[in-house]
Amino acid sequence: MPELGPQHMESIGTKEHHFVDLPIPVGVSNRHIHLTKEDLEMLFGVGYGLNKLKELGQPGEYASKEVLTVVGPRGVIEGVRILGPPRKFTQIEISMTDAYRLGLKPPVRDSGHVQGTPGVAVVGPQGVVALDQGVILAARHIHMHPDDAAEIGVKDQSKVKVHVPGERAQVMENVLVRVSQEYKLEMHVDTDEANAALLQTGNEVKIIH
Repeated sequence: MPELGPQHMESIGTKEHHFVDLPIPVGVSNRHIHLTKEDLEMLFGVGYGLNKLKELGQPGEYASKEVLTVVGPRGVIEGVRILGPPRKFTQIEISMTDAYRLGLKPPVRDSGHVQGTPGVAVVGPQGVVALDQGVILAARHIHMHPDDAAEIGVKDQSKVKVHVPGERAQVMENVLVRVSQEYKLEMHVDTDEANAALLQTGNEVKIIH
């Protein structure tokens, strides 16, 4: 990472630690599922289209009104929301608490990297899809526009440390940077991580330099 001037740094308690002076909003990610068009039609019927519930932090992404039931080896979770639009792969992102409930041991992965991950059955109103893979613990990550990445001095797939302020202040390591022209600056953590740090959607964190 290139050297940053004093205008980009602030002390966080020791002379060794500084953070980049660019606040990053947090988005807490509850359990959810991304579906291919084919799996969506298998679960809801041919020609079915998702109904938008609300827009999400990243442009073009939304939470749908539709929810599904996920069946694991030792448990069931109902009401797992589908995020749209449909993707090229079906993937379920859960927390470790959810994994215990379902009886799974999913790895920590970046989105789309589902090779070798556990599978589950997904139940919809018109059918069932048996997945042989696709369940992950999503790697904590930061979405960035290239302009933000250039200002901070990071690249796509970099890993950074993030300082979380507050009563349960902590440093999160191995935070994956994802850079795209389509992204808006936002850090995503799952509900377990957010609860441990007392984070809520809309809170702000900073990258440690």
